[in-house]
Amino acid sequence: MFYNCAVKVIVALDKFKGSLTAPRACEIVCDALLSTHPDWHVVVKPMADGGEGTDETLLAELGGVWISRSVMGSLPEMTVLARYAWIAKDGTAVIAMANASGLVLLKPEQQNPLRTTTYGTGELIHEAVERGAKRIWLAVGGSATVDGGVGAATALGWQFLDKQGKPIGFGGGELHRIVEIVAPADLTLPPIEVLSDVDNPLCGEHGAARVFGPQKGATVEMIEQLDAGLQHLAETVKEQIGRHIADIPGAGAAGGLAAGAIAFMNARIVPGIETVIRASGLEAELLDADWIVTGEGRFDEQSLRGKVVSGISKLAVRHKIKVAVLAGGVQVSKEIFRREGIHMALATMKPGMTLNESIMLAEELLSSAALELAARIAS
Repeated sequence: MFYNCAVKVIVALDKFKGSLTAPRACEIVCDALLSTHPDWHVVVKPMADGGEGTDETLLAELGGVWISRSVMGSLPEMTVLARYAWIAKDGTAVIAMANASGLVLLKPEQQNPLRTTTYGTGELIHEAVERGAKRIWLAVGGSATVDGGVGAATALGWQFLDKQGKPIGFGGGELHRIVEIVAPADLTLPPIEVLSDVDNPLCGEHGAARVFGPQKGATVEMIEQLDAGLQHLAETVKEQIGRHIADIPGAGAAGGLAAGAIAFMNARIVPGIETVIRASGLEAELLDADWIVTGEGRFDEQSLRGKVVSGISKLAVRHKIKVAVLAGGVQVSKEIFRREGIHMALATMKPGMTLNESIMLAEELLSSAALELAARIAS
């Protein structure tokens, strides 16, 4: 679609997990488009949905610095140097819990949600509060935990006591031992928003343990124990604190860290992609745009439910902007993605190529796909 003025294309990709950050992916596509059409107006807006890389994306967009602190890792015996993004101009801390309590910190044989803990994430929250944070965005993707946020709350001064009046241990395997919850005497927190892309409740068939537990190393037996522990936590919170966290949509994110944040930090859950869109000023750029290019590592039906592609396509439809998706793999039929307002979807991964090969060649493959996209837009 051409007008008297130059074609305007907005590049708003998520990360390509395992290979490219969102800012780098957007940079590659921008360079490819301008290499063949230097007269085009290309605007780069890296995106994220509350998963891993959300802190990097928001830092790149809003400006700020990284703050690092030595904290407990995903397992109690671990110490890691974890970082969070500090946006000094408005006192916002962007904490990606995966940096302290993530699955990426563990070897496969270490994955055990009966023992993994969010304590280190709580330490990062405490550090941000001490720094004077006026707002905290808590990105909850990539967790190794199913502890209901109890570890993080413990780091903030909450006590979870057993029938002997002693603190319980770390991990989801300890939740069933909670008899008494004691609030800290002087905890003052700024507004905390949990950035998430899921709507799973804390417990039950669609809850944190049953849906996400297997991804974190949970066996069938572990899943039953973890779900029972989360149900016990929810009942105890309801009885002693007066908060109902069991069935809140999204409370099951990050193994229930979202539920714990609601119960113990007065947090609220918000769609991650909508938060990033607002922070980036993307919608204002759409007013005179012709195309918006989005994408991620794999474009499947999950991409159309709360992920970056979903958020971008809904926004673009409202503004009557054409949407193109670039992804490592495209597993959605043309009929389905056209129904969502997406005009075309191109896979970067070539037929017969292995996943490892595509990851190693990610930059080259994405650039090639962007060149093909440019040719199609111009045709």
